[in-house]
Amino acid sequence: MARSKPISVKIATVKVIKALESALAKLEKDYLAQDALEAKYEKAQEAYKKELIDLAVSNIKKAHNFRTSYRSWNNTLNIDFDVNVAEKDAPKEPRREHDVIHYGTYVEQKAELENAIRILKMTDEEVVNTSTYNAVARYL
Repeated sequence: MARSKPISVKIATVKVIKALESALAKLEKDYLAQDALEAKYEKAQEAYKKELIDLAVSNIKKAHNFRTSYRSWNNTLNIDFDVNVAEKDAPKEPRREHDVIHYGTYVEQKAELENAIRILKMTDEEVVNTSTYNAVARYL
């Protein structure tokens, strides 16, 4: 396997600061928007579950491989069964169209971005070297 040579470039500090500020704004926007997106996803999940129930009930006579288990401690009877259904007839499970950003991750990334911006604004250098750029590149 050939070893790749390190890339040595100089990037304007102003451009890096602008890119980091954009990344910070996007992080904050995504974090604030995720509650609404998650509520929309949960609503779609509930509709999907109802479709599954309707499918199971309408095909109960075709069911096979019944399994039951009674839990006396909470008086529940669990009934599992299999129903053969064509893929085109099965309801489509909703998918999250957004990334879930946990609070701790959000706080950590926000602090790192703000620190990087603050430090870069303090420098008199016109360009950022590659090692500095590599330290913040994961946010861009």
